[in-house]
Amino acid sequence: MSGDLHGRHKAVLPDWLALYYADPIEITHGEGRHVWDADGKRYLDFFGGILTTMTAHALPEVTKAVSEQAGRIIHSSTLYLNRPMVELAERVAQLSGIPDARVFFTTSGTEANDTALLLATSYRRSNQLLAMRNSYHGRSFSAVGITGNKGWSPTSLSPLQTLYVHGGVRTRGPYAELSDADFIAACVDDLEDLLGHIRPPAALIAEPIQGVGGFTSPPDGLYAAFRRVLQERGILWIADEVQTGWGRTGEHFWGWQAHAENGPPDILTFAKGIGNGMSIGGVVARAEIMNCLDSNSISTFGGTQITMAAGLANLTYLLEHDLQGNARRVGGLLIERLRAVAAQLPGVREVRGRGLMIGVELVKPGTDTADPETAAAVLEVAREEGLLVGKGGGHNTSALRITPPLSLTVAEAEEGAAILERALRRCAQ
Repeated sequence: MSGDLHGRHKAVLPDWLALYYADPIEITHGEGRHVWDADGKRYLDFFGGILTTMTAHALPEVTKAVSEQAGRIIHSSTLYLNRPMVELAERVAQLSGIPDARVFFTTSGTEANDTALLLATSYRRSNQLLAMRNSYHGRSFSAVGITGNKGWSPTSLSPLQTLYVHGGVRTRGPYAELSDADFIAACVDDLEDLLGHIRPPAALIAEPIQGVGGFTSPPDGLYAAFRRVLQERGILWIADEVQTGWGRTGEHFWGWQAHAENGPPDILTFAKGIGNGMSIGGVVARAEIMNCLDSNSISTFGGTQITMAAGLANLTYLLEHDLQGNARRVGGLLIERLRAVAAQLPGVREVRGRGLMIGVELVKPGTDTADPETAAAVLEVAREEGLLVGKGGGHNTSALRITPPLSLTVAEAEEGAAILERALRRCAQ
């Protein structure tokens, strides 16, 4: 069944539309933290549709909200007043920490970042951008132009002039051997030197934890230190929270809060988990920035009633059940369990991350050389044993990405860690 669908997929869809596994699977349904394929096999889901199923598969509260809204009206566009959109915008604005916030809804994180770039370049009257090395911000023409990961940036043509800054990867690069304080100081010195050589940029865009890059991050406080330099020059800070938002890191509701010394970002983008699988993205910015555009705009599908109903129900469930706290507790246990395993395997370079956003970087034993072949093999073995994980990384996709729904139980975390340990040991042989 899946083989036939795979053949049809290849016949009508682009070659660059990647599929996991040598024998790709079709996921037909899910419940809680589990999904089933077309052959009836059950899997513990440790990837959540690329961090998108944030609370649980088939969460009754979200399913009920979507069903009830679909029975009333699904869509009307932004040309008409939309109560669910206003209600979700009010909640997101309050949670963002940005003063006098305005919210614009899109259908994806790519579109959210694209909108943030439009706002920043219009507000600052500059098409110069700063971005982080090893970063990923989406698949649109503008987003790939600020993506610092060559595996996900298929063209160097861009309407933007982008320069890439040090700091997103703590344990690789020219400053890796420094202490955290010296690492931050060196990155700030590099930023200040760079700004002395270029025309004033519109903004720095940065993921607090780099998602596709393999869940790498700087020491806490780096972006606060950057912010001081940027604020002196009127340069905006865009926090790309598409993967880090909504409490996934456990310690904070937003990733930027680990760098909060100088307040919230000027612009915040979000997507993925808020819709629990429904297509929601968005941008939050101060009113003066959001309202800087001097022409009309709409969104046909951004903020449509059915997705907003899902977002409201999902956000309510997340907050009422303290899933951020669960991510901190269960994620902490899972990280420590995986670090104990890694200590016995020379091919595991690092287990990193926060909450339920965990990266396991693989290298060829005894070296610092990325090992994408073993990463791919671990993915296959884990799937055979009933566990789905992701992969990423700026060094040839050699990091496993572990991002279960935030309602993960301790027993499920232990089950997944045991499967992953067996897969790592088997592939190490």
